Amino acid sequence: MSARPQVTVLSTEGKATSASVPLPAVFKAPIRPDIVHSVFTRINKNKRQAYAVAENAGHQTSAESWGTGRAVARIPRVGGSGTHRAGQGAFGNMCRGGRMFAPTKTWRRWNVKVNHGEKRYATASAIAASAVPSLVLARGHKIETVPEVPLVVSNEVESITKTKEAVAVLKAIGAHRDVVKVIKSKKLRAGKGKLRGRRFTQRRGPLVVYGQDNGLVKAFRNIPGVETASVSSLGLLQLAPGAHLGRFVIWTESAFAQLDKVYESKSGFELPANIISNSDVTRLINSTEIQSVVRAAGQPTQKRTHVQKKNPLKNKQVMLRLNPYAKVVAKK
Repeated sequence: MSARPQVTVLSTEGKATSASVPLPAVFKAPIRPDIVHSVFTRINKNKRQAYAVAENAGHQTSAESWGTGRAVARIPRVGGSGTHRAGQGAFGNMCRGGRMFAPTKTWRRWNVKVNHGEKRYATASAIAASAVPSLVLARGHKIETVPEVPLVVSNEVESITKTKEAVAVLKAIGAHRDVVKVIKSKKLRAGKGKLRGRRFTQRRGPLVVYGQDNGLVKAFRNIPGVETASVSSLGLLQLAPGAHLGRFVIWTESAFAQLDKVYESKSGFELPANIISNSDVTRLINSTEIQSVVRAAGQPTQKRTHVQKKNPLKNKQVMLRLNPYAKVVAKK
């Protein structure tokens, strides 16, 4: 992304304005899927709700073992007679109606601590990945009609209060195809989640990042798949859903300009940078600049001063060098 230092700002009609904004430094951060996946899985655990089975589950019966000598296992058995329950095994985790093995407790460690530096590194990596069109397309977003990525729109968008106006803006900038994809992807969930308030599943659409909310959140909140976030509180769960890099992000002009200040204000944190700007190591080594230093043009290579140690008992040439008379001894 450093090849394009300026980004064009689009109007609400989808036309390029005369204004352009410099590319923030965070977009040059290394893209690290390993760090993003590691941080995402840990952060995602912090939303879990505690659950456990009842403390007395599986023990609500007066069962006793029959002991030895009756040719049956010594598992406790329900007393009584005349019903199918009489004589059945109880209490054990292998028994019908028994307790589970290692019953779950509410005091399990549900939350996981994540280092600030790691979270900031992962967030910066996710922001940088959102500016690579190939990664955005690979994630499944429909950005074929979008003029450029990253997509920056004018600050007029922040003052929109009507949903129909927000849809018109998405159509004008070419981002509405991604919303159509979300609408078509809505399906009934498989499993018991249907009974627990999450009946339907659908894909993720674009993320609208704003600098100041003057009605923007209310305008975009009812569009399927579209999410909004403040530039000062960007989170990894929104920037890389499912730990997959390449979220389609729509920036407002003010939010895009604030990115540098946001990362400058983080005390004790410096934006990560690539160790080498060109990853083609073979091309670097064979370049004339390096080769002219390593081996001057027209000069022979220097002789190696280090001599490899060889066993004279196994190598005849080394033995003759050490003991010329060994040749005479060998002929005898």
